[in-house]
Amino acid sequence: MKFNTKVIHGNQHHEKVTGAVMPPVFQTSTYAQKSPGIPVGDYEYSRAANPTRQALEDALASIENGARGLAFASGLAATDCLLRLFKAGDEIIAMDDLYGGTYRLFTRLYKDSGIKFHFVDMNDLDKFQSLINENTKLVWVETPTNPLMKLADIQEIAKITKKHNLLFAVDNTFATPYLQKPLDLGADIVMHSATKYLGGHSDVIAGALIIKDKTLGDELHFKQFATGGTLGPMDSFLVLRGIKTLHLRVQRHCENGEKVANFLANHPDVDKVFYPGLPDHPFHEIAKKQMSGFGGMVSFTFKSGKKEDAISFLEKLKVFTLAESLGGVESLANHPALMTHASIPEDKRLEVGITDDLVRLSTGVEDIDDLLADLEQAFR
Repeated sequence: MKFNTKVIHGNQHHEKVTGAVMPPVFQTSTYAQKSPGIPVGDYEYSRAANPTRQALEDALASIENGARGLAFASGLAATDCLLRLFKAGDEIIAMDDLYGGTYRLFTRLYKDSGIKFHFVDMNDLDKFQSLINENTKLVWVETPTNPLMKLADIQEIAKITKKHNLLFAVDNTFATPYLQKPLDLGADIVMHSATKYLGGHSDVIAGALIIKDKTLGDELHFKQFATGGTLGPMDSFLVLRGIKTLHLRVQRHCENGEKVANFLANHPDVDKVFYPGLPDHPFHEIAKKQMSGFGGMVSFTFKSGKKEDAISFLEKLKVFTLAESLGGVESLANHPALMTHASIPEDKRLEVGITDDLVRLSTGVEDIDDLLADLEQAFR
């Protein structure tokens, strides 16, 4: 079954009692039992499993080619569940350019756990390998990264992680399974902030893990059940509905993203444009190798280098909405240093290239002429 069919039919079934084409919202916390410990059907308590969430989790496994999918209350809840596999003394190697919430989770919430985190440029494979030791348990990669659109070669990293018997997890939020399949490229686990492209309509907060190995998937499901970070049935329904049109939306996101990137690359007020579809992007060849398109996320800086110019530009936008998040049908604009990445210390932000004049755009599915006109007037 090809992807465009999978998003609609992959691991999906008509509801068996009524024949409903879309899974109903099973808004229930508990389920009747015939005898103690013997449920009437397949469910006992919705923290463990819920039919609507199960339908979403089955769909997630299908579109990422995994053995098991798990749906969480947020992307950070999904990441936190994964981290619960590890204990004091374990070490995790992570990409040096990460979403601010991930960095905050790693460095602040887990700082007293005894788990040691290393942050490295994953394109420097020699340096990456030099950090591996007997305590290393996980490699965490975000590709493309938020907000600088850096890429990491999933296949090359997977060769190293397999050699050292390490778990390899990829945050696939920006690319989506429509453009990139980390499990097929050698990763063990995929994470999504399903709030973004999977939901696609800025109306839900959700996260997901998709696991290649069923045994590991079962272990993570137990941790999810035991800690309670599960996604509710209504939110599960909304994400599942979003997945049905993922292929259509991301295709338009890519079309608009490429045109916005080219517009910015030729604008006299713009210094650098960060978009993997541009031939001069440092990771353009990696993008062509492992992605089927370049996505809808574009970041750029100003020739003036001034924070004030970035803020003025953002305040003038009319079609683009100044807001956090991304991946919805509407176009959004963001100032990473003051918004999504404010939790990262300034020296660390500057070290990886998140300057005060950096603007991140999430190009939506509106008419491209309206988007370009809005950008042009905001520069004036």
